[in-house]
Amino acid sequence: MLIFVENSGNMKYPIGIQSFEKIIENDYVYVDKTDLIYSMVKGGTIYFLSRPRRFGKSLLVSTLKNYFLGRKELFKGLAIDVLEKDWLTYPVFHIDFNGSDFQEKGTLEKVIEEYISTWEVAYGILPNPDRDRGMRFIQVLKEAHVRAGRRAVVLIDEYDKPMLDVLDTQLETVVDGNKMLLEERNRNVLKGFYSVFKAADEHLQFVLLTGVTKFSQVSVFSGFNQPEDISMSGQFESLCGITQEELESYFAEPIAAMAESYRCDVPTMERLLKAQYDGYHFSPRMQDVYNPFSLLNAFKSGRIDDYWFQSGTPTYLIRLLRHTKENLNELTGRYYAPREFVDYKADVEKPLPMIYQSGYLTIKDYKLDRNTFLLDFPNNEVKNGFLTMVASDYLRPKSRVNAWVQDSVDALQDGDPEKFRRLLTSFLSSIPYTMRRKENEREKERYFHYTFFLLLRLVSVYTMYTEKEQSGGRVDCIMETDNYVYIFEFKLDGTADEALRQIEEKGYALPYLADKRKLYRIGVSFSSETGTVEEWKLEPSE
Repeated sequence: MLIFVENSGNMKYPIGIQSFEKIIENDYVYVDKTDLIYSMVKGGTIYFLSRPRRFGKSLLVSTLKNYFLGRKELFKGLAIDVLEKDWLTYPVFHIDFNGSDFQEKGTLEKVIEEYISTWEVAYGILPNPDRDRGMRFIQVLKEAHVRAGRRAVVLIDEYDKPMLDVLDTQLETVVDGNKMLLEERNRNVLKGFYSVFKAADEHLQFVLLTGVTKFSQVSVFSGFNQPEDISMSGQFESLCGITQEELESYFAEPIAAMAESYRCDVPTMERLLKAQYDGYHFSPRMQDVYNPFSLLNAFKSGRIDDYWFQSGTPTYLIRLLRHTKENLNELTGRYYAPREFVDYKADVEKPLPMIYQSGYLTIKDYKLDRNTFLLDFPNNEVKNGFLTMVASDYLRPKSRVNAWVQDSVDALQDGDPEKFRRLLTSFLSSIPYTMRRKENEREKERYFHYTFFLLLRLVSVYTMYTEKEQSGGRVDCIMETDNYVYIFEFKLDGTADEALRQIEEKGYALPYLADKRKLYRIGVSFSSETGTVEEWKLEPSE
């Protein structure tokens, strides 16, 4: 594999640049994935690839476009330059749904119409807006096949954006005098458009659809040949993103520069980058994949920050989470069969597939004997950003969540549990009564567990955090810093003594008997009436 740089000491990072041609011609950094691209184009015809936003899907599409246009000069020195012998030129039809707001009525129809009418003009076909768009596209593909003497290539980028934009918005439109949900309308339009791939099979050399989500059982793909879904293929796991090997081979200089800036050694900086941006796995092979957008932004700016999460807000996920009967603590840290998270089945009560495919959860373990996958947050960037957003929406506190987290981490790292008690009490008191008011005991319990899951997982971004599975939930936790260990047991409408007794009975402290760090056993009781700390008892180690 190769990497293109302006010079060894001044890398140019293609942040926001999705054009393969521009990257190559202007000497931006390019990690060579063309060996995988060659395997893909030679091994199949119709593909579907799901990856989170800003993971390089558009660059992949652009690379394929230039390959099928036979632009050999752009690939000089890359892996495919050796592999490909023929470099044939094909008619290429590139559809990009980025850049349009599909919440506007009629936008999807206009975008598709513009593409088709432009192609019709290019191939000397008289445009007929009254004719079915799918049939018109078939005619274009047929004409392109005849004129070029080779079958057509169709590349569709962000195929699902017209549906994600309107998902669960309840926006309406009028079709033939009848009201209908815009979500349903956009789905029907895409269904009709995508149906061409089955009817035009003889005219197609290669098809790739990319997107964030794989919509299943919503009739989008019912009309065309089922694409080969490579989203969880071990062979193509690193097709988008940056692997650990690529990071170490190609980015040694910016890592060293960041280490110097942060006044730490290179191994420490590598660990920080890994904790912040790594952790994605897309197949049972469990190959580590870094978020390329955040990583390149970190190298360019010379600092670690939440670049990916700041670049867009997953509002559609927040909408779904408001509907669901499941909380995040009930979704994360569990093993699932692929059918439970791979396909989105248009069920607002089951947001897990959307959360996974959008990149906010990833595979953390795989059990071969059961064919089940453990799902959890990929890294600190995602965990911090997503949990902060969810906590702010769910709890509606008067206090700023991020500020509370930073103060709490400082207290724990300084060995000041009393300060943490005050912070926790104050934060819980800032949550409006209307948010914590629950009708029955079960809902009170769920609210209690979920509140502490959100708060403690946020603190865990900067500390070590261990959950203890119990029949009553996952509230018990252990927080670890460099110098301190905190073992918490929380009780709702119980006593602090009961909580401390449970720590002892369950043996939570036993793994730390030989640990040189100071250990605190903390029993906490909370009142469902006041919504805050009722009792707090602490037992430090000798």
